[in-house]
Amino acid sequence: MFTELGHFALALALAVTLAQAVVPLIGAARSNTAMMGVATTAALAQLALVLLAFAALMHAFINSDFSVVNVYENSHTAKPLLYKISGVWGNHEGSLVLWVSILAIFGAGVALFGRNLPPALKARTLAVQAMISFGFLAFILFTSNPFLRLNPVPSEGMGLNPILQDPGLAIHPPMLYMGYVGFSMAFSFAIAALIEGRVDAAWARWVRPWTLLAWVFLTFGIGLGSWWAYYTLGWGGWWFWDPVENASFIPWLTGTALLHSAIVVEKREALKSWTILLAIVTFSLSLLGTFLVRSGVLTSVHAFASDPTRGVFILALLAIAIGGSFTLYAIRAPRLDGGGIFAPISREGGLLINNLLLTTAAATVLLGTLYPLITEVLTGERISVGPPYFNGVFFPLMIPLIAVMGIGPLLAWKRGDIMAALGRLKIAAGAILVAAALTLIIAGVSVSHIGGAVGFGMAAWLSVSSLLEWSERVKITRRGAWNRIRNLPRAAHGMTLAHLGMAVLIAGVTGSSVWKQEHIQAMAPGDTVEMAGYTLTFEGVSFVPGPNYEAARGTIILSDEDGEIAVLSPERRNYIQPPQQTTFTAIHTTFFADVYTAIGEPQGDDGAFVTRFYYEPLVPFLWYGILMMVFGGLVSLTDRRHRVGAPKRAQVPVGTPAPAPAE
Repeated sequence: MFTELGHFALALALAVTLAQAVVPLIGAARSNTAMMGVATTAALAQLALVLLAFAALMHAFINSDFSVVNVYENSHTAKPLLYKISGVWGNHEGSLVLWVSILAIFGAGVALFGRNLPPALKARTLAVQAMISFGFLAFILFTSNPFLRLNPVPSEGMGLNPILQDPGLAIHPPMLYMGYVGFSMAFSFAIAALIEGRVDAAWARWVRPWTLLAWVFLTFGIGLGSWWAYYTLGWGGWWFWDPVENASFIPWLTGTALLHSAIVVEKREALKSWTILLAIVTFSLSLLGTFLVRSGVLTSVHAFASDPTRGVFILALLAIAIGGSFTLYAIRAPRLDGGGIFAPISREGGLLINNLLLTTAAATVLLGTLYPLITEVLTGERISVGPPYFNGVFFPLMIPLIAVMGIGPLLAWKRGDIMAALGRLKIAAGAILVAAALTLIIAGVSVSHIGGAVGFGMAAWLSVSSLLEWSERVKITRRGAWNRIRNLPRAAHGMTLAHLGMAVLIAGVTGSSVWKQEHIQAMAPGDTVEMAGYTLTFEGVSFVPGPNYEAARGTIILSDEDGEIAVLSPERRNYIQPPQQTTFTAIHTTFFADVYTAIGEPQGDDGAFVTRFYYEPLVPFLWYGILMMVFGGLVSLTDRRHRVGAPKRAQVPVGTPAPAPAE
């Protein structure tokens, strides 16, 4: 009964979103307050209905209701409770229910907390959000119904993909979707502004917190996925330019550009048209990522489902959403007021360069991701574009980007003095030389070590320049600095933390890329391997049962010249349902490095097994850097200007036509 209630709730939500998409738009055009008010009521009703459907699906999974096809295909009575819950979104149908639930949450957030929004803008924004929800609800109901029944009812389910039975990947999809879907609010605000023909500082103030919230979730989601791939897959890496990894990274790049561009609109009312375009592009790329993963045109260890027949519906939805928004932009954007004028050397100029580099990087990653698909369609030949391409085109763009990140915040708005800014960055420039010199002195001069020197130099430049900019803001050497620190807007503290996090991330990427050590061999009990000053002794393998798997558990003694440090127990797990092998690594970590172990197939009859050992210098800095960036974003969200909302626009009497947009 609860299952049918969930299905009915989705169908009713579809009808509600249709009303929410149409009535408020008519009301805004007619300045009808009652019709515009439907947007708020419908958004809250949509949230209640979609959450009811989500709860019904979760109830079916928790109770192992195998009369539901989705539960039968993706669950098993032997699964731990955590993976029964995560099984809700660990499949195609359930992940789409999660998607529309998050869409409804964001829409309801604007409905509840957008009291300071002009009624017409609020109505149009929620109407656009409802159009997105309508498309995905229709997709679920007509092609991907999660509540289909099965008769006769089987006594046992097929189980969840063992790769997905991991705490990190249980949390990863919701975080990623919060980022993907969060950018829908910036998109909805952008389309509403195009319809209204007005973009100003107040509009940017409303858009920024929603964009920042989406960016925080997407950053954390990507980081969590990278961490999962690192400790679960057993290959010793944290990023492989996998197509599904790229599908989330591309909107992160354009979303970062959007976040910075919105600052220019708010502070200087410049780059209005460009910011609108970025909002459209970022959410369009989120939709494209959904198409790539859910349509079946890509295969990946990160993909939860693969069904090409559903790709036609997603492609049609993609064409309508992206094509319609770009058509509207082409018609309305030229009529938007151009806003403030600024010199090339200014903070606005620095942020514009930041935007151009980020969007160029996104375009190069998008090209490398789509090129094999395009080639296969046109020629029938399958090719692959791997890390050499991405590393070769992406990282050179990061050098000028990091340089601008250090200089830009020290420039004045409207017109800056580049020489004065560089003069204040002498310490940061010196830090580059010191970091590079120390790297080459310690590691020696070689081609790879020169790359390491460049990476550490960039990290030193960004960290020191960020601290210098913050210390100048608070005049750290003068009396009363503590009061100035307390009174500094939290967004400024958040920016510094995020930039420092990027510096720490760069250091982690550099260290793990340049000085990583790898040892792959067959080892019998008692064999040892020397690596990075450590001794790893293989003691053998024991076989242990798990909740829904059997594991071959290795015992590896990690020691150095002072004696034993740790006992590491990597596993190779054989899941019962569905039958599949997975790797469970064992990692000994310090603040600066990881010793990473994984066990492979047995070799011969003497108890030998293939073992993989990696020394991962500075890999922990990757996770520290990502957490610092996320924390910086959260600190920025607590800024009072975001909590109290934007100042009210000048009120226009109801019934008075909106002013014609400037030519």
